[in-house]
Amino acid sequence: MPNWIIQSPSRTAVGEVVAFVDNARRELFPVLANAPLPNDLAHFEATYLDGEECFLEARDQGRLIAAIGYLPYDHRFKQLDYQGKHVVEVVRLFVLPEYRRHGLAAALFAALRDQAIDAGVECLYLHTHPFLPGAIRFWERQGFAVIDVEDDPVWQTTHMEQSLAG
Repeated sequence: MPNWIIQSPSRTAVGEVVAFVDNARRELFPVLANAPLPNDLAHFEATYLDGEECFLEARDQGRLIAAIGYLPYDHRFKQLDYQGKHVVEVVRLFVLPEYRRHGLAAALFAALRDQAIDAGVECLYLHTHPFLPGAIRFWERQGFAVIDVEDDPVWQTTHMEQSLAG
């Protein structure tokens, strides 16, 4: 039986959560080694704890082992038309390697999805990349469908969505 607890991070844990997410993203994307913190992490409390956004963490006996969040979709991909819909973007899913393949990512996402439904979100959006092992298949198992793949030889950004309406 899993021993983890999924919850919103406390204000006292913000520094730990930001460091966890930043380390994970820099490991996955070495090109970010010298990049500044993205805005959502630099202003974590204002972004995730004081607004309509959502962020969840998973802990095992107090140890931070995974994270996920969502933000309002910002319409930065012109080929996607979400005008007039309440859409959020799923972001920052990271699970420590030793906790992978035990259902934790799916449990975290299910909790996040429940939060989105309670908030009246109509559609979940995310993007990922084929070079991230198992990512596309994982999201398909969670009910997402591929809606666009960018014709870029390096990133091949894969856009996915899941309707929550009805």
